[in-house]
Amino acid sequence: MLNDKDKLANSVVSHMMENDYFSQWLGIEVLEIKEGYSRIKMAVRKEMVNGFGIVHGGIPFSLADSAFAFACNNRNILSVALDTSINFIKPVHVGDVLTAEAKELHNGKSTGLYQINITNQKDHLVAQFKGLCFRTDKQLIK
Repeated sequence: MLNDKDKLANSVVSHMMENDYFSQWLGIEVLEIKEGYSRIKMAVRKEMVNGFGIVHGGIPFSLADSAFAFACNNRNILSVALDTSINFIKPVHVGDVLTAEAKELHNGKSTGLYQINITNQKDHLVAQFKGLCFRTDKQLIK
């Protein structure tokens, strides 16, 4: 059973997904949302491959960025990315199912720091993403 903070977190992410056409295009499925946390997944499609026959780096980056956004905004405080980085560890291929899990490392008044691990269907770590956000004074939902 969800507590009130996690209920709010889920409402905020549902609201975000309604208007997040890029995450919808990626085929992102929200698996779990808790305050300061998110876990999402997507299947890799043919049009996501680069000229080397592996998935374009923007795909796992975008998945991680969505997980980051869902985790850092789900307290209903509009937060925007200040800095992000990613390390690619293993190649990703068509048909892979990627899961991104965002964990909050720091929740400050004006910033938040998040670590996002991206794994494939074999539970192999394929990339690690770190994101720093800035917290505004605006709410996402009233």
